[in-house]
Amino acid sequence: MVNGGRPLIGVSTYLEAGTRWGVWELEAALLPAGYPRLVQRAGGLAAMLPPDAPEHAAATVARLDGLVVAGGPDVEPVHYGAERDPRTGPPARERDAWELALIDAALAAEVPLLGVCRGMQLLNVALGGTLTQHIDGHVETVGVFGHHPVKPVPGTLYAEAVPEESDVPTYHHQAVDRLGSGLLASAHAADGTVEAIELPAAGWVLGVQWHPEMGRDLRVMQALVRAAAAR
Repeated sequence: MVNGGRPLIGVSTYLEAGTRWGVWELEAALLPAGYPRLVQRAGGLAAMLPPDAPEHAAATVARLDGLVVAGGPDVEPVHYGAERDPRTGPPARERDAWELALIDAALAAEVPLLGVCRGMQLLNVALGGTLTQHIDGHVETVGVFGHHPVKPVPGTLYAEAVPEESDVPTYHHQAVDRLGSGLLASAHAADGTVEAIELPAAGWVLGVQWHPEMGRDLRVMQALVRAAAAR
C-alpha cells in the first residue's frame, strides 16, 4: 500500500462551467457526495481527481492505492468507432480523455480499479469494446434513481463480493454491447443487460453498471478497498 493506514482511493470528477454556490458562479470540479462517503464508509480515504492532461495519468495513479472512475455523461461514440445516435448526450471530451488515460495507467500498474456506470462503459471501451447507445427500461423517471435486481455469474470477482442476486440503484440508458479484450460479464439484469464486467488477467478490475454510491450495500467498495490495502 502506497500510503500507510487507510488506502487512498482516487475518484474521477465532473468539470462543470457556470456552477453556482453563494455569490459565486464559476467553473467547478464536482462529484456527488455519495462517492467519497461510500469510499470512507468502506474504510478508504477519498481523493477527487478532476480532469487533467492525459499525460499526467500515470503519475497520478502511481500515488493511489485504488481508483474509481465515476458515473456521468455518455462516452463519445468516436471512442468505439460508432456514429452518434440522436439520443446520445453531448460529449465530455476532457473527461473521456482523462479517464481513458487513468484506466490505461491503472491497468498497466495493476492498481485496483472500479468503474461505476459510465466508468464501466469506459473500461469496456478502453479495451476495444463497444456500447449500445440506447436501451429502454433502465431509467424509470428522469432525474430519479430506480432499482432492479442483478444476478451474479458464479465464480467471478463480483460474485465473490456479492454472491446472491441483489437489488441495485440504477440510472442509465446505455450499456455494454461487445465486450472488450479479456473482459468477461460477471452480472446481468433480468433482461440480459450486462450489469458487471471484470478483467481476470489484471488483478482487481471490476465495472458495475449501477450506482453503489446511491445505496446502502458497501460490499463492492469494501472489496476494492481490501484489494487496495493489500498492494
